[in-house]
Amino acid sequence: MSDRYDEVTRHKKPEWLKIKLHNNDEFGEVARIVRQYGLHTICSSGRCPNQAECWSRRTATFMILGDICTRSCKFCATATGRPLPPDPDEPRNLARSVRLMGLRHCVVTSVTRDDLPDGGAQIWADVVRAIREENPQTTIELLIPDFDARKELIDTVIDAAPDIIGHNIETVERLTPLVRSRAKYRVSMQTLAHIAGRGCRTKSGLMVGLGETPDEVYATIDDLVANGVQILTIGQYLRPTLKHYPVAEYVTPEQFAHYKEEALKRGMLYVESGPMVRSSYMAEKAMRCCSETQK
Repeated sequence: MSDRYDEVTRHKKPEWLKIKLHNNDEFGEVARIVRQYGLHTICSSGRCPNQAECWSRRTATFMILGDICTRSCKFCATATGRPLPPDPDEPRNLARSVRLMGLRHCVVTSVTRDDLPDGGAQIWADVVRAIREENPQTTIELLIPDFDARKELIDTVIDAAPDIIGHNIETVERLTPLVRSRAKYRVSMQTLAHIAGRGCRTKSGLMVGLGETPDEVYATIDDLVANGVQILTIGQYLRPTLKHYPVAEYVTPEQFAHYKEEALKRGMLYVESGPMVRSSYMAEKAMRCCSETQK
């Protein structure tokens, strides 16, 4: 790595990356429900900087299929290794937790399960149907793995009828082999194109600060729009530990605002762009925006 990366790692984070404290009572209640039903959240395993804010608003992004991933992306804090078998009670427990939290919009993601013949697609579908049965008024957003762009597996998830399906492109094409494990830029685009082609609201997420150029970000946005993506999140990459890929730069709030403006100009329907933005940040706002636009 260049000295530039080492310098950024040593420097203090800028003011705009400082996290605000939030209501501990609400945070504690969400944490209690998560513990009681043995659930996993990407908020905790992914070390999300917005965990306190979101949990204090009684929202959480549930992570299904365990907390051990079969891939080892260099940006991600989720544990890597040999996962345990799927929990058959997980769909029911998750649906009950959504009801106890009183969620109007529920976000679900997962580790990648390359060890399972269907990549966990059937569990995904079971989770959606369980949430829908117990929480008929709750809208459901999914953030799925690429399923190696296998259409029959993606269709298993789509047929359960979630309201939004997302898959993160994560970074620009040039940096994908350096940052992602096994996942390929074009495979992710194929996954997104199939979701959109089935008529689903389609979402993706992009990290910046990994060494990409603005032109590469614009090219990625163009690719996402061309493949049917309507909703986009853009956030600052933060290195989880010193073993992970280093930060190249801290992108300014002004540049994030420019990325949002450009993404909307290029055809995105809804964009959240900012240093602390993550895939599910303010997800309910995107859901409302899409629903109002399609009326």
